[in-house]
Amino acid sequence: MKLWSVPVTKHTPYGVKYSLVYIVNGERVVGYDNERGKGDHKHIAGVQSPYVFVDVDVLVEDFTNDVEEFLRRHHEG
Repeated sequence: MKLWSVPVTKHTPYGVKYSLVYIVNGERVVGYDNERGKGDHKHIAGVQSPYVFVDVDVLVEDFTNDVEEFLRRHHEG
């Protein structure tokens, strides 16, 4: 997890830049970031979708929940 406090701008309206990633065997399976030009989004098993940023605590909770869901799905039967 990387989180930076940055100036509030058009690209970072809440003053936070972030990149959270969970990697398995060299492959990103869960990732959240707000890359300039793409805005807030997440990657789950290769699929990118929009993400609604609320605050850092919710971001970390959402990321952790998606990692836990990935682990549940891939460690069952």
